[in-house]
Amino acid sequence: MAESKFLFNDIDPLEIYGHKNIKLDLIKSFYPKLKIVARGGELKLFGEKKIIDDCIVKLNNLVKHFDKFNMLTESQIQRIISGNYDNEIDFSDDLIVYGNRGRLIKARTLNQKKLVSLSLKNDLVFAIGPAGTGKTYTAVALAVKSLKNKLVKRIVLTRPAVEAGENLGFLPGDMKDKLDPYMQPLYDALSDMIPTEKLRVLIEERVIQIAPLAFMRGRTLDNAFVILDEAQNTTVQQMKMFLTRMGKSAKFLVTGDKTQIDLPNKQKSGLIHSLEVLSNIKGIEFVYLDNKDIVRHKLVSKIVKSYNNT
Repeated sequence: MAESKFLFNDIDPLEIYGHKNIKLDLIKSFYPKLKIVARGGELKLFGEKKIIDDCIVKLNNLVKHFDKFNMLTESQIQRIISGNYDNEIDFSDDLIVYGNRGRLIKARTLNQKKLVSLSLKNDLVFAIGPAGTGKTYTAVALAVKSLKNKLVKRIVLTRPAVEAGENLGFLPGDMKDKLDPYMQPLYDALSDMIPTEKLRVLIEERVIQIAPLAFMRGRTLDNAFVILDEAQNTTVQQMKMFLTRMGKSAKFLVTGDKTQIDLPNKQKSGLIHSLEVLSNIKGIEFVYLDNKDIVRHKLVSKIVKSYNNT
């Protein structure tokens, strides 16, 4: 009798085994001559070597499917193991990446589609627009897609930690606790697109890095998809510092809202300055989103329009 092990690395076993092991039992039903024992994220297989080898091939196919679509249903398990499987979920032109539970993360407006298109063709893109236009969300989706497709080795997400009418020093906890609220929108977007356990591992292994802009100084960012969010709150010097971090095989995407500048003492925004000095450089593109691109609650578009008219 042969024996082998199979590890579900970076995947919550519940995603594969199912509630009360319903999916695992389905997998076992295809291999009645094998003894399959689950211990956390590890399966032990006992039986004839030829059957074990076939089972491992099919288990690898299950993992590949989950990595791509972030979902694995019982019907998909049946098709994959029986050999009647193909990528039945079609990629549309607007689809960026599959989110959790197979959710389709798409470019939903004309300017979001333009952002996706220009990002694929250029290494530095600026996305400028009001709240709710999907700048950050689309940018993070593009970064996740690049990582999944192995176009980059890491994702770096950063924001300037500017106090918008609140005092950072009075927040409780250590420095990480104080800064995490500024980074939360980035965590939120990532958690929509990457399963919780895998996201935790990627952050622990620094494949995904989330840090305040000040922590970028002195770094060279090679083979990375780098997003600077809330760029309107950078100073001119900070923006120059950030842009000059670009290393080999890197993509930079800068997002910002010219109407929400929180810099103190009427300092000039690095985003505004960059629009003035970089607009004629080949390889740098600018996408301007507006009220028509707002994809939040229908009232948000009206709110933004009203504030713009004051």
